[in-house]
Amino acid sequence: MKKLTKQNKINRKGPVVLVIMDGVGIGKGDVGDAFFNARTPLLNELAKTCKYLTIKAHGKAVGLPSDEDMGNSEVGHNALGAGRIFSQGALLVNKAIESKTMFENETWKTLTEKPIKGESTLHFLGLLSDGNVHSHIDQLTSMVERCAADNVKKVRLHILLDGRDVPEISAEIYINQIEKTLKQLQDKGFDYKIASGGGRMITTMDRYEADWSIVKRGWEAHVIGKARGFKSAMEAIETFRKEDSEITDQYLPAFTIVDDKGPVGTIDDGDSVIFFNFRGDRAIEISRAFEQENFTYFDREKFPKVLYAGMMEYDGDLHIPSRYLVNPPSIHETISEYIVHTGLKQFAVSETQKFGHVTYFWNGNRSGKFDETMEEYLEIPSDKLEFNQRPWMQAAQITDAVIEAINSNKFDFIRLNFPNGDMVGHTGDLEAAIIAAETLDLCLRRLLPVIKHHGAIALITADHGNLEEMYEVNKKTGEPEVDKETGHLKNKTSHTLNPVPVIIYDPDDKGEYELSGVENPGLANIAATLLMMLDLEVPEDYESSLIKWK
Repeated sequence: MKKLTKQNKINRKGPVVLVIMDGVGIGKGDVGDAFFNARTPLLNELAKTCKYLTIKAHGKAVGLPSDEDMGNSEVGHNALGAGRIFSQGALLVNKAIESKTMFENETWKTLTEKPIKGESTLHFLGLLSDGNVHSHIDQLTSMVERCAADNVKKVRLHILLDGRDVPEISAEIYINQIEKTLKQLQDKGFDYKIASGGGRMITTMDRYEADWSIVKRGWEAHVIGKARGFKSAMEAIETFRKEDSEITDQYLPAFTIVDDKGPVGTIDDGDSVIFFNFRGDRAIEISRAFEQENFTYFDREKFPKVLYAGMMEYDGDLHIPSRYLVNPPSIHETISEYIVHTGLKQFAVSETQKFGHVTYFWNGNRSGKFDETMEEYLEIPSDKLEFNQRPWMQAAQITDAVIEAINSNKFDFIRLNFPNGDMVGHTGDLEAAIIAAETLDLCLRRLLPVIKHHGAIALITADHGNLEEMYEVNKKTGEPEVDKETGHLKNKTSHTLNPVPVIIYDPDDKGEYELSGVENPGLANIAATLLMMLDLEVPEDYESSLIKWK
């Protein structure tokens, strides 16, 4: 690993501090723009008085298939930490399907061997939507159709409902779409059915061990078949909506599909299971439940001996899961790895919901530290409730930790993630999102005087947009959409295609540098910018810096 040389271009007494305001983009300034409508006097002033620009945080700028694809926290932090653009999950999977390499590898052949003989069932478990953040329904459809082409006799789908990366009430669209595919294959004699499901924030898709009961509910629905029973997925959705008119897809209860004989598709000994999400954070815990012998997080009641595989390897260091269909991007020589080898110390902090983003994803999908003596990580436990009920989350505690780290004079580089904009934005609650934005401003009001006192530099940015677009926008008119039945504006819970801000707060700016005017800048340009602020050379293969020496 190369040691970066000092440039002797800039000299600041304090550390370089990267502030990631997760899910805060620059919107249209309309009625649904929580960032615009929030009282954020400090951020407004910084945008006017500091070096300021906006950069891309979605699509090809972060390694996704097209510029119609929303960014997300995982690919965003990959790009921020890597300083380069790597093809990401959705694109890698699409290529593997289109080239048929997915179906030609040994994992696919092993998983389908017994189901082809009619000796077991092949199960698909994952998020059913076209959000393209965790999964895409087209990828599932391609795999199911390939099963039929390979003559797999029996397939069961365990569908997790989105309402977060897609409109908050849209599950029926995706259920109808996949049911149509299943019906076509049933007509050809294949035994293919939906077997269970539930909303993603209630069922299966926990992350960072925030709430293992979510995984337990999924296990009971998918594996044991003892969640509330319905004759079809559509009957389950319609019933839940009648019982709670305000419920959105991501919070729909877990359910199991049953017929006169009982559950139609429990997961049993000898079966094969594919978790078809390509994004890793919400796939690791369920993978551990299927693969780990010594498992203590909840009573599994039964532990079927199955062949389990993920769409991708979700943790490259811990090798979770042991089997996977598509190789993840190989991200190496991240900025933190360079910094450690150059002899600088660093500190990373966030609360549970985004801790993995400033560590694992920032480090190129790598668990652990590059050097225990040169790095310090701090995870602050997140609240276990819906985030619009406490939109300030743990921002004050994160701020406390950063202030303490700066005052310690131990660190050269500090990075932090405020999750509020993303986690509260996903609830679709505009008023809560406004509070979330105002919380960030208040915390920066405490943090920046400390940065100034220590002669430090802060780079303030975001990993993608979210809370700046809390209502669905009509693509033709650009105006917020109105629900025809209620007359209310349609809440939006997903990420956006908007750019994100970059603010360079440098109280001791002596005029050594200026904005470089990079064409079409994106998140990958941040790493080189940070290295220049640290007075280090920029690796040749990194994307250009947002600043240049005068």
